[in-house]
Order: sequence, then C-alpha cells, then structure tokens
Amino acid sequence: QLQLVESGGGLVQPGGSLRLSCTASGFTLGYYAIAWFRQAPGKEREGVSCISNSGRSTYYADPVKGRFTISRDNAKNTAYLQMNSLKPEDTAVYYCAAEDAPCTVVAGGGYFHSWGRGTQVTVSS
Repeated sequence: QLQLVESGGGLVQPGGSLRLSCTASGFTLGYYAIAWFRQAPGKEREGVSCISNSGRSTYYADPVKGRFTISRDNAKNTAYLQMNSLKPEDTAVYYCAAEDAPCTVVAGGGYFHSWGRGTQVTVSS
C-alpha cells in the first residue's frame, strides 16, 4: 500500500521554526518529485515548495522564499520542509505529495496526486 505520512507540525510563536517530515512507505520515494502544499481555513490548497526526484531542482512559492527550505534523503525515503521565521499567515494544514512529474507542475498551480493526510502548523503568540 502506497502511503505518505507527514509529521513535525505543531504550535509555534511568530519568528519560530519547525521542520516537517514526509515519510513514504510502499514505494521508493526517490523516483518521484515531492511537493509540500498547505491549506488554511476557507482557502484553497496551494503549492508551497517542490523538489525534483534527484534533488537538483527546487521551487518555492513567493510567500515562503528565503524562509523555507525543502530537502530529501532518498536513502531514508523521507523529504523535509524546514520552516524558519514563521508568520501567523503560515498557519495551515501542510500536506506532502508525490508525483512522477516535474516541479513546474506545482509552480504552475497544479497538484500532485498521491497525498499524505497532513499535519497542522499553527503560528500564534
């Protein structure tokens, strides 16, 4: 059974940091691009960041550039999203997704099709 599981969310004060993890089971993550999406209450799901299967290509949405860093460890079948300088507007459920597709899909507003269940990130004082 193909599965993606996110972890690492929580409550953090503005300016704080969190690292999200996305671990795959049932398939080899290294064959796929990995993207992080987020969905805030009342808003559409949006692409936040993406990393190619090789790790050589990355994408960041404008609101998170310079603050978030995506990475992957194919040997551990895991991808990460390091989030620094968090803001209240970063509050959302964060999902990881995998696809045999380039990150330009996410950059163009598209979606991947294999999803985890999400992890809540709340930025509040």
